[in-house]
Amino acid sequence: MHLESTTWTDVHSIETDLAMVPIGSTEQHGPHAALGTDTLNAEAVAEIAAERLDDPVVVSPAVPVGIAEEHRQFSGTLWTSESTFRSYVRDIVRSLASHGFDRVVLVNGHGGNVAALREVAGTITRHDDAYAVPFTWFDEVGDHASRMGHGGPLETALLQHANPECVCEGRIDDVAAEASDRWGDWQGRVNLAFDSAEFTENGVVGDPREASADLGEELLDATSEALVELLETVAEHDAERPPHR
Repeated sequence: MHLESTTWTDVHSIETDLAMVPIGSTEQHGPHAALGTDTLNAEAVAEIAAERLDDPVVVSPAVPVGIAEEHRQFSGTLWTSESTFRSYVRDIVRSLASHGFDRVVLVNGHGGNVAALREVAGTITRHDDAYAVPFTWFDEVGDHASRMGHGGPLETALLQHANPECVCEGRIDDVAAEASDRWGDWQGRVNLAFDSAEFTENGVVGDPREASADLGEELLDATSEALVELLETVAEHDAERPPHR
């Protein structure tokens, strides 16, 4: 059940304590992929998981702006501070919990959100009347995960399958010719770069020519199945905190 397309009376009558919050970003994904790639991909994964789950689940509107200042040199990128992002996500989960939807999976599509989502999920679970866990779709695609870049084969493929109108196919060859093969500027295990413009001219890391709608379908199937399994587990999980020791 998607909240934005449902009446309050229908939401009131749904019997579930389970919810998802898709979370993405509005940021550059090269000249070939839409700024909303991360949000669109997170929404696609959440939607298929909701369809496949046997029990009802509430799906909130997506959070479209995340922690993305690393892409600030590329036009159209929006970002918020980590503190604002954490507070906003926490408030959304509090709102859901106030209506009884107090087991929440944060369905993430942007790497820059990962650390903050883990932190805010812990804060929610420890201090609020809710239980929350983060889920990042590209961590759940098996061996394909090693090919994750930025605007590269995985993100482009999922977009080609779920939202093909958001991919400029005619630009992909030129994009690939200028793409970086690494995320960062590394000395040993230390990344010397803080902004993506330091190591990629057009914002892309990885070869989007390796993407296809068929690959996107495979990725969506794998990650949505993993999300369904997580939702089933969260629905049954003992969310009580350990006693003081």
